[in-house]
Amino acid sequence: MRSLERLDWERVARDLDAAGWARTGPVLGARECAELIRLYCDDARFRTRIDMARYRFGVGEYKYFAHPLPDVVVKLREKCYPPLAHLANRWQEALCLPERYPAKLQEYLEQCHRAGQVRPTPLLLRYEAGGYNCLHQDLYGDEAFPLQMTCLLSRPETDFTGGVFLLVEQRPRAQSRGEAIDLELGEMVIFSTRYRPVKGTRGHYRVVMRHGVSTLWSGKRHTLGIIFHDAR
Repeated sequence: MRSLERLDWERVARDLDAAGWARTGPVLGARECAELIRLYCDDARFRTRIDMARYRFGVGEYKYFAHPLPDVVVKLREKCYPPLAHLANRWQEALCLPERYPAKLQEYLEQCHRAGQVRPTPLLLRYEAGGYNCLHQDLYGDEAFPLQMTCLLSRPETDFTGGVFLLVEQRPRAQSRGEAIDLELGEMVIFSTRYRPVKGTRGHYRVVMRHGVSTLWSGKRHTLGIIFHDAR
């Protein structure tokens, strides 16, 4: 995770302000990605498994980690939260919303727990050929941190083909705009959980955002999802 230490958070903030998402470049090495994929078969590491087709979420499955979270997941959450909390507070101010986010992750998790959201939300997702993820938002209660992250753990064009990360913003009184984001092995995309501020002629307004994954053509695709708020 050395590259995470060198991440240009000012550039990330500019990209998030401009489009609601930002790429990081690879932050996990091939060995770290492989170790996370191997965890997928160890059911003792997870609290819940979701069959996406059963709930009409898409085709594929994912598992929410149980405590204790893997060290790499803990480190990603703890290191990325502070600069993202600073940006989140700026977004709240721009939208004239009263809630502000603490500077440290543990303080925010305690806030989630007081609201009855106590279950961990980081997860591993697995898709096989024909799999996809419908456009959605990851909301698990009243507490919802405005930003989250996804890290690609499989090699594009080697482990799988297709399966592109998708973002769609629903602009008021206009047609929706989509982005298809090809990630590298070990790379994260940071993106808006539910909406972002956009400056208009009369100040800032909300643009709603949803994310998903396009259909996998072949192979298997594993990703790590990092969500900062806990769930009920």
